[in-house]
Amino acid sequence: MIGLVRFLYLLALGLWIGEIAVFSFLVAPAVFRTLGPTGAGDVVAAIFPGYYALGTVTAATAFGLGLVLRSTSSRPGWWTAAVVAITIGLAATLWAGTVVHSRARRLRAAMQAAGDDSPAAAEFRRLHGRAVALNGAALVAGLVGLGLSAAGLRH
Repeated sequence: MIGLVRFLYLLALGLWIGEIAVFSFLVAPAVFRTLGPTGAGDVVAAIFPGYYALGTVTAATAFGLGLVLRSTSSRPGWWTAAVVAITIGLAATLWAGTVVHSRARRLRAAMQAAGDDSPAAAEFRRLHGRAVALNGAALVAGLVGLGLSAAGLRH
């Protein structure tokens, strides 16, 4: 049974990290290169609800299964640290997906109506920067959690 928990934990963690990496380093840049800012913004805006939902589900799954692995380990310190890292990444994903994304979506519509030099555009760019930072934090937290998990699996 613990073997299945480990497999599902690593699958969830891998999907979460992979989703962030593929979207950030392959999909978004290609879409923006191909479609330009307006068209790409429409595509990315359509992707984001699923992106954040998948990130939340996989990170929450890794969190819960990490707690199970921590409770069954003879050396729970590595698992505690891994779960803390995952918690930080999950919080970043939730904040970006619920707070930042909803504000940015409203501002994007206002920016399109008012123009790129409007206060809405400036606020949109600020929120976009925050979303990128939160996405980066989630990726780093996931990678740290994975590294700590590898150490926990060795013991």
